[in-house]
Amino acid sequence: MSDEETFKPVQLDQPATETTQPEPQAPQPESSSADPPTAPPAEQKTESNWQAPETGEKTPAQAVAAASSEADQAGKWASTVEQFKLKRFFVLRPGTLDHAVEDLKRLVNQKDDGAVQSVWLLTEIDHWNNEKERLVLITENSLLICKYDFIMLNCEQIQRIPLNFVDRIAHGVFTFPPRSLLKREGHGLRVFWDRLREPSFTSRWNPFAVDYPYTTLTYHPVRNASEKLSTICEINSFREQLTAAAQKAHAQNPVPGKANGVLVLTQPIVIEAYVGLTSALGNQNKLGYCLARGNVGF
Repeated sequence: MSDEETFKPVQLDQPATETTQPEPQAPQPESSSADPPTAPPAEQKTESNWQAPETGEKTPAQAVAAASSEADQAGKWASTVEQFKLKRFFVLRPGTLDHAVEDLKRLVNQKDDGAVQSVWLLTEIDHWNNEKERLVLITENSLLICKYDFIMLNCEQIQRIPLNFVDRIAHGVFTFPPRSLLKREGHGLRVFWDRLREPSFTSRWNPFAVDYPYTTLTYHPVRNASEKLSTICEINSFREQLTAAAQKAHAQNPVPGKANGVLVLTQPIVIEAYVGLTSALGNQNKLGYCLARGNVGF
């Protein structure tokens, strides 16, 4: 064997090439003009992960919620202030009102007045527009308007009006003369017991006059403090019971020479006061009520 047959020359500068086959492509469905174009998956948005862009302006829903929250806070603040003001009234102290009612029932003359039918907590308004806290009792024969000291738990004054003398009951909104500087909201009632007598000129200008032939009553400031107080401070219920009791008293004990019966009128309640500086200051500071006014000392 020769050397030429044993060794064959190999060319190294030409690398051996590997044969590769191209990957098969998946068949794509033919697109038709009827099918709408679809967006790429990366650009699709869903409702679950979408968020509104943050801006300085509030949406209508957020504005309504914020306004409602502010209104609730204002209502709570106003309610807190109102409760603080009501707590100053001594009539709201536990047991005070019940004690006062029992005291007044013991002062009722069973022979002249008869049995007590109902008790009311009201405010009396005098001819100079001054408010005064009153406990009012309707008995079988009388209307008792009582000035009671809820601090000392003592009855200071009782005005007795026979029911068979009551001839008119007027109820309506409060008004003042055209040139008056005063103003009063709400409504009340006025009970008349001598239609033939008018207040004198001296009585009109005397702030301490007590000879008026009528009395004016309205709601007490604590009427919304509890359900019990709202019942005994309701002026319309008081008017209905007073009318029924007066009609019954007229039928059982008529007054000779006097027209029997009660005339119920719906008309404005006129308070003939013009300047009323003292009443404005007194009513603003609740001087006619038994109120806790704080400690005064040096």
